[in-house]
Amino acid sequence: MSTFIKGTLILIFAAMLTKVLGMVQRILLARMVGEEGVGLYMMTFPTLMLVITITQLGLPIAISKYVSEATAKKEERVVQRILAVSLLITGSLALTFTPIMFAIAPYLTSTLFADDRTLWPFIAILPIIPIAAFSAVLRGYFQGKQQMGVTAVGQIIEQLVRLALLYILVGAMLPMGIEFAAAGAMFATVGGELLSLAYLYFHFIRARKRLTTQTVLSKPLPSRSSTAKQLLTIALPSTGSRMIGSIAWFLEPIIVMKCLTIVGLTAAMATKEYGMLTGFVLPLLLLPSFITVSLSTTLVPAISEAKAKKQFTTVEHRIQQALRISLVTGGLFSIILLTHGSYLMQALYNSSNGQQLLGFMSVLSIFFYYQGPLHAVLQAYEAAGAAMINSLIGTAIKLVVMTVLMLQPGFGISGAAIGIMVGFIVVTLLHFLTMLKLVPIKVPYSQYGLVALIMVSMFVLQRTVFPSLLPTYLNHPLVTMLLLTICYVFLGRISNVIKREDWDFFSKWRHSS
Repeated sequence: MSTFIKGTLILIFAAMLTKVLGMVQRILLARMVGEEGVGLYMMTFPTLMLVITITQLGLPIAISKYVSEATAKKEERVVQRILAVSLLITGSLALTFTPIMFAIAPYLTSTLFADDRTLWPFIAILPIIPIAAFSAVLRGYFQGKQQMGVTAVGQIIEQLVRLALLYILVGAMLPMGIEFAAAGAMFATVGGELLSLAYLYFHFIRARKRLTTQTVLSKPLPSRSSTAKQLLTIALPSTGSRMIGSIAWFLEPIIVMKCLTIVGLTAAMATKEYGMLTGFVLPLLLLPSFITVSLSTTLVPAISEAKAKKQFTTVEHRIQQALRISLVTGGLFSIILLTHGSYLMQALYNSSNGQQLLGFMSVLSIFFYYQGPLHAVLQAYEAAGAAMINSLIGTAIKLVVMTVLMLQPGFGISGAAIGIMVGFIVVTLLHFLTMLKLVPIKVPYSQYGLVALIMVSMFVLQRTVFPSLLPTYLNHPLVTMLLLTICYVFLGRISNVIKREDWDFFSKWRHSS
């Protein structure tokens, strides 16, 4: 089996388990602290993600790309130089920004978020900045080596530790107040990331000991400055793209709080509404992204290695394969969320709040699922600058739409949901057009039409056929979800949007395991 497919399958399994564990955490947190407590948690988190994005500086993607290329050429000393320079950069930034964020925490929480209860959760999460910085470098190294199993296990360890600590710390701190319970959830996140870093470091040390007899470079080792310049050529445009997303995520709770309070909601009600959208609806909507994220992670080193070996047919095949799998799986999850969203929210959160938002957003979520592999292709082709511009345009449009709609009577938090989906659509379309300029591949229009037709067929089945044909005892959401999945896969196979090679890959992976 190819390294690309094997790595993708490992990451899909790990990401699926990670997503499930993450969903369990959100369910547990929602049941323990409610929508308001989730709102406090989610208002604080984007600020830290913005700082982590600055600290990592987009280096994981650059590390993955250049480590993959150097490994293909058996230049292990170049790999060591890449890691040393990357750790120096991220470590310096982390040690700079952590005390700065601590100093400005009171201003951010009381003024910008308009809810000073976010102070303790904000302070509790600060230690994650240096931890995440070093973890990112090691993840980029193992991804570049295409040792996806190490990063996969690290993610699972992180989620398991976080889940255990979440139950213990939130339960212990809840009597002190809802803000302290949210801080306990943040402590749990820090603990999970720390244990994951320890696991990655352990495997990194073992890997270095096995590489003492690697091939010696036949040319001089590049200097630290030239290595840093090479890394930053990819990292800075890439982090620019992520920075735009992080800034948008940072601004979202601020805009939501300001707009909702302007139209008459109290700060507590606005926090509750934002918690419902970001803590209930979006996690469920983005749960299926574990497949596209896994594809994207493995796509960059796979394309980079094939390009280094001038295997351009393999490059095109990998791109088409990743996009097709993203389209097919995204279509399936979109239709399931559309037809069974209310049941899923009630079963998971014991609340139906947000089910109308989920139904609307699920129809357009396929654009988000399709976006990840497109972005990975642009990074592999060193077009991170173009991706950054696309993200900037989409983010600006999203924030404008959110602000305008939320200030209109009757929209409320729905305006934020519409803005989020508009942003997804714009960025995906721009990424797609940019990719076509870089890679001469055939646009699979027939695949788009077939997947759309299959999705419409599934909707008709659920709304008209199943209620009239299925006996009452079989007309249960779990049964109909299973039947929809079977019918979807069957129609996808006979229409050839699900190909024989997909089954072969899974079969080979099962036997090799």
